[in-house]
Amino acid sequence: MFRLHTMLRTYEGILKGDHVEWAGEAPLRDRALRVHITVLDEDADTVERGRRMAEALAALAKEGAFSEISDPVKWQRKLRQERTLPNRQED
Repeated sequence: MFRLHTMLRTYEGILKGDHVEWAGEAPLRDRALRVHITVLDEDADTVERGRRMAEALAALAKEGAFSEISDPVKWQRKLRQERTLPNRQED
């Protein structure tokens, strides 16, 4: 089976009910277009995730989590087994 590959173009818009309001450049509408729409996370969800993350970090700090780590940079390098970068001095 031969399948024609087409170029994908991205347009920004807002889905309202059963129609899209284009936020910028809109596709040519001289014919019906086949589309795939990806719904992005709403800002409210991002704010909520940030709030939960801040609460989790505050709880870790209150419990003294990771307090045994005296040098966080050294700990991270060991954990990630980083190599020394060119033109940089190692601590």
